[in-house]
Amino acid sequence: MTKVLIATEKPFAPAAVAQMSKICEDAGYQVQLLEKYTEKEALLEAVGDAHALIVRSDKVDQQVLDAGRELKIVVRAGAGYDNVDTAYAKEKGICVMNTPGQNSNAVAELAIGLAIFAIRNFFNGTSGGELRGRVLGLHGYGYVARNVHRIARGLGMTVKVYTRYSKAQATSEGLEVTNSLEELYAVSDVVSIHVPARGEHIKSVSMDVLKHLKKGAVLVNTARKEVVNEEELCQFMTERADIKYVSDIAPDCTDRFKQEFEGRYYFTPKKIGAQTAEANLNAGVAATEQIVGFLEKGDATFQVNS
Repeated sequence: MTKVLIATEKPFAPAAVAQMSKICEDAGYQVQLLEKYTEKEALLEAVGDAHALIVRSDKVDQQVLDAGRELKIVVRAGAGYDNVDTAYAKEKGICVMNTPGQNSNAVAELAIGLAIFAIRNFFNGTSGGELRGRVLGLHGYGYVARNVHRIARGLGMTVKVYTRYSKAQATSEGLEVTNSLEELYAVSDVVSIHVPARGEHIKSVSMDVLKHLKKGAVLVNTARKEVVNEEELCQFMTERADIKYVSDIAPDCTDRFKQEFEGRYYFTPKKIGAQTAEANLNAGVAATEQIVGFLEKGDATFQVNS
């Protein structure tokens, strides 16, 4: 019998697990849950006879892929998949997928919420500002950024974007596409980062672009910490006391922020962009349906290591 392992240090909501299990059972698959595990050995043991693996932020490295002797597919329930060694999985003939778009509204609402929190001076009782009438710059234009665009328009913001790969779509949706990342940062009151932690995007938020930020600008990062050059961000914030930085993932230099930038930053206790009941359910169900589609029909629509 085909076995699907749902391995999550941070478990899916019970409602999501129930729907995921039903999808598997209707397909004639066996489901095994590995939740809140604290030792990697538990995952290595559980994946041994699994044909399919669903994870969230769990690390799927070479050791895990080697341990999965029967693995045919790994699905990351979420958009980012840098926690999975996609190249090694390809070598072993294992399909890796993500579930793009399923968490996008949740992350977008958080990005806008963080922007409001920052521009209102972190609700410290002093007079802050409003988003209406300001320019929002989208650094990247994937699923999350498109939802941020939708929400920002409703708030009365002017939205601009820099993207190399989605220019046609952005233009068709009425967005002004800037000629460079530097130009985007120069015209934006709020910059919201929406690029993956790979390739050219690693440390792309560097002094070269940061130095163009407008006075009093807010930088929002609900992507990954790796896309920010943290050393240069700290240097920039030292030079520019008017800049604020908010994120749902704390940088490696958090102690420096605490010591030097009080009242100008905020980091959530853990990465929470997709931590809503709705996103949890959507991503989990999508991951399960993609497994069934792949194993039964060979549907590899969302494969990321082809």
